[in-house]
Amino acid sequence: MIKSMTGFGRSEITVHDRKFSVELKSVNHRYLDVNIRMPKALNFFDSAIRQELKKYISRGKVDVFITYENLGETTSTVRYNHDLAEEYLKYLKQMGEEFGLEYDIRVSNLSKYPEVFVMEEGDVDEEELWKDLQSAIDQACDIFVKTRITEGEHLKDDLIEKLDHMAGLVDFIDERSPKIIEEYRGKIDARVREILGDVKVDEGRLLTEVTVFADKICVDEEIVRLRSHIDTVKKELNEGENIGRKLDFLAQELNREANTILSKSTDLEIANCGIELKTEIEKVREQIQNIE
Repeated sequence: MIKSMTGFGRSEITVHDRKFSVELKSVNHRYLDVNIRMPKALNFFDSAIRQELKKYISRGKVDVFITYENLGETTSTVRYNHDLAEEYLKYLKQMGEEFGLEYDIRVSNLSKYPEVFVMEEGDVDEEELWKDLQSAIDQACDIFVKTRITEGEHLKDDLIEKLDHMAGLVDFIDERSPKIIEEYRGKIDARVREILGDVKVDEGRLLTEVTVFADKICVDEEIVRLRSHIDTVKKELNEGENIGRKLDFLAQELNREANTILSKSTDLEIANCGIELKTEIEKVREQIQNIE
């Protein structure tokens, strides 16, 4: 199954007098880019959280929001940071002297400066805390993955429809190409007879000219490769997982073949078909950017 890189998941659990809320949101990104916002009390789990997320996500820009509340008896203590308070006072005095300002600092003001007073948790069973947090993360990730799968199925259906249309355009080019050569031969033959009148036409020279023209506009190899790439993309959509990068490469190859056909084309119908083919390929490339 394929997954979209757009997803959302949220969970909220209360266990062991602790309340956790985890929310995940993601958009497409070339690689896995995780941004985590959580309380300081959980900062030492940053690496473990990232490893847990990798079990569910391989690509995308993911924003993770975690809240944590201890509902039991608090074991928190307040720590006074004397050295930092002293630094604040030193620079406040210096500012007053430099700018001619009144030095009016009060204890109540100083206490509000960052990190002068720090709330510290008492002894915590980190293993138990992690298990509870991990459970909340896993629940949110399960929902998150389901939304990605649902969106991925919509992407898959849309891409299959576009690929079928592209296959039809390739069939038209394949059917039209031999007719161009016959039309070219007829035009040359008519032109030569118009110029030479009743003079006998050198069929060998005429055949050589048509052969050279046919070789210049031949797109047989491009058609074979286009069909192969289209079939491969369909197969990956139906059977693959984490296929975004591979499909992006295949879309580039599809575009390369379409460009070659356009560069060789001398026929208006094939040129118009080639332009439509390139347009569809570009739509496919845009959709592929959203696949994990």
